[in-house]
Amino acid sequence: MAKHSISTSPDTPDSDLPEMQILLDGQHHGSLGNRTDWHIRRGTWTSGASAGVEVIELHNGELSLCVLPTRGVGVWKARLGEIPVGWNSPVSRPVHPHSVNLHSRNGLGWLDGFNELICRCGLANNGPPGQDDGNPSPIESSLTLHGRIANLAARDVEVFLDEELNAIGLTGVVEESTLFGPRLELRTTITTRIGEPGFHIRDEVINRGSGPTELQLLYHCNVGEPFLGEGSALEMPHRQVCPRDSRAAEGIATYPDCEGPTAGYAEQVYFYEPLPDQQGQSVAMLRNQAGDRGFSVAWNPSQLPSFSFWKCTQDLPAGYVAGLEPGTNYPNFKSAERQRGRVVRLDEGATFLSELQIGIHPDRKSVQAMSQRIREIQGASEPEVHAMPVEPFCPVG
Repeated sequence: MAKHSISTSPDTPDSDLPEMQILLDGQHHGSLGNRTDWHIRRGTWTSGASAGVEVIELHNGELSLCVLPTRGVGVWKARLGEIPVGWNSPVSRPVHPHSVNLHSRNGLGWLDGFNELICRCGLANNGPPGQDDGNPSPIESSLTLHGRIANLAARDVEVFLDEELNAIGLTGVVEESTLFGPRLELRTTITTRIGEPGFHIRDEVINRGSGPTELQLLYHCNVGEPFLGEGSALEMPHRQVCPRDSRAAEGIATYPDCEGPTAGYAEQVYFYEPLPDQQGQSVAMLRNQAGDRGFSVAWNPSQLPSFSFWKCTQDLPAGYVAGLEPGTNYPNFKSAERQRGRVVRLDEGATFLSELQIGIHPDRKSVQAMSQRIREIQGASEPEVHAMPVEPFCPVG
């Protein structure tokens, strides 16, 4: 793996990006995979709620993805050729964590900065806000929506090219630490191979504290049009599926299917038990009705055993989006997940590893290939579909 010093030569900014500077590119640092049309750029917004937010663009010649070191090294959005990958949140640009009060809006302040294609929820907790009186760390008992990690800035951010893999990427470290509380460290590597329609996330979460601590981690992977639309559907091998609540139970007969933009739509969430293949991998794909656009997430259920499908098909100005969410747990309140054994106990010095492979499927052939893979994993088994919330997926009563 070769690492290079940063150049300061300016590049032409995109309309929704700040002024960008070339860090590495094929013209100055050589071809990868026989291509020189790759580059890595960096910029920082200077005004509004985005002031001070750094963005790094990884462009592999076909796929471009924008990563936000200032916001927990989340992936803001991507583009494959002319196909946008992400969603149009009412929060139009990245918001600096200094402008996000997690405790505002009755603990829902996290929503004031939420607009990413992929953001992590955790690390000490995810799920809804509330008072967690059973928390082993008393100063962490007042929980806010989805935790802190997406609103913490990274240190030691480095970009790289990997000549053996014909790949480019970045690494960074995010610390979620407090005096008298958890001391967790996220070390992430995001990689994309030259010319390929996807990217890979590898996360290591290390307990730097002086004793065991709790860990919750969920990947909020969010897409809108052109993957989401009337007749779009989630395809995923699974053993069971359960509605999160009575609202989700209303749509259990069509749980994989999505509506078009619908004014006044109230979100529905479905909890899946993933079914892995013989190599221990599972995959979920949201594909459009025509079957010529798809977005997939592949992961190892031994690392992330829970999967949630978030349907939020409200009208476009409100934020038309669906979420594919592998996690250590379901996004119930933390105490409920603790009681059901789905909160990870991370010993002092121990490391938790998780990996995601994100795929963009831009045509009918690639969508059909992924659909075939999913059917092969499912095989002849029929998933059990629960009509109402049941244990152990959800607290009942």
